[in-house]
Amino acid sequence: MKYALKRLGMLLVTMLLVSFLTFLAFSLVSGDPAQTKLGTEATPERLEALRHSWGLDRPFLLRYFGWLGGFFTGDLGMSYHYGTEVWTLIAPKLAFTLCLSLMSFGLIVLVSIPLGVLSYRWSVGPLEPLHTGFNQLCMAVPSFFTGILISWLFGITLRFFIPGAIPDLGEDPAGALTQLFFAAVCIAIPRIAMTVRMMRSTVVGEMEKAYVRTAISRGSDRRGVLYRHVLKNSLVSTITFLGQTMAEIVGGGIVVEQVFGIPGLGRFLVASIGYRDYPVVQTIVVILAFWVVLAGTLADLLDQYIDPRLRLGGEA
Repeated sequence: MKYALKRLGMLLVTMLLVSFLTFLAFSLVSGDPAQTKLGTEATPERLEALRHSWGLDRPFLLRYFGWLGGFFTGDLGMSYHYGTEVWTLIAPKLAFTLCLSLMSFGLIVLVSIPLGVLSYRWSVGPLEPLHTGFNQLCMAVPSFFTGILISWLFGITLRFFIPGAIPDLGEDPAGALTQLFFAAVCIAIPRIAMTVRMMRSTVVGEMEKAYVRTAISRGSDRRGVLYRHVLKNSLVSTITFLGQTMAEIVGGGIVVEQVFGIPGLGRFLVASIGYRDYPVVQTIVVILAFWVVLAGTLADLLDQYIDPRLRLGGEA
């Protein structure tokens, strides 16, 4: 319990630090959002009036704490470029990104853990070279290239979906989730390959430890030891690794959203940076950072639950 509270406290501190650094970075970056908004119609008077209406003429700390207070109360401010509330703009895009991330993560977990065990069993057989080569290929091929191939095969050729024209989640959830599934496959493939490789090496290391040799010497079946003891111990490092892959899922999702035409946070973030729409950019960065940090925190808490030794260490 103490460890869980400690991790949640660290999560809060981390997010406060991320929000401050994000706000500071976009305050120091070159480019004037008011100039970008007015364009050729900019005059000194209009620029000053627009900066004042946006609060850009206020001291940095006042602007930051005002934005932070609004973030916790649900008031994310107004978009500089669209003139609309930030939450109204990002809410539908957040739904797409959450579905894509959860699908990708689910595929990684459901596929990589069984394959990790099988890869250990294949490591001493004739399929070892084939498995190793295929695993390396999956890790090497970029997600965007896989997305292009999948769009051509399942979108243009087999017509399972229309590339670049994803339906609305509210109006056609089945069609939208179908296209999101194929996008999630593109994100998941290289991460599955990395997780399988990591889990295989972990299982190999566990199988060489003294407790395994002792169990086998007492008559236990090698396969039974693998599934009853080794797999559980291997899951600790695997879960930690899966928590760390969430950052890669978020980064890969930005690229895949471009390939499949998914109106998620990634595409919107890239466009908003070009517009110098800092209220939108800051909010999206903090949301994505929270998603990554939360995944790591949940992975640590799950490790504590699986391995009593870690749980005792955390309470000490």
